[in-house]
Amino acid sequence: MKAMNRRDMCVALSALVALGSVERTATAEGTGDATGDKVLTRSETFPYDELPVTHTTNGGAMRKVISGVLATGEYIEVHETTLPAGKMPHPPHRHRHSEILFIREGKLEFLNDGTPEAVGPGGVVFTASNVMHGLRNIGDTPARYCVIAIGRSEGLA
Repeated sequence: MKAMNRRDMCVALSALVALGSVERTATAEGTGDATGDKVLTRSETFPYDELPVTHTTNGGAMRKVISGVLATGEYIEVHETTLPAGKMPHPPHRHRHSEILFIREGKLEFLNDGTPEAVGPGGVVFTASNVMHGLRNIGDTPARYCVIAIGRSEGLA
């Protein structure tokens, strides 16, 4: 490896200072990072009745809670899903980000890289990055679960 001369060191330091300045500005304003995502810089509450509801094609619903970049750099997205009996939110798939699901109501089958696992109220599911997975409501009533996705979805396997 080539040793840095004074000129290279000054260029490198200038670039680092510029990057730090952009990050501090975005963080202070909470408007966005270099990717344009909202930077989550303040604590807040999200009353359930005020969460925006999106109705899904399978007859269910999704309530978006929050999405953006944490001060520590991770992208996070949180939503709650209501899944009708016998339905899947989507076919089995894999993605780059990891997910944690907290099951509130109902009985679900988690397809974990080809292996079905039942999970009910109070249960937690962890889906690792790039692992094939799926979910289906195997109960007789709607299921409700909260999803916390950590990391970006780009780079699907």
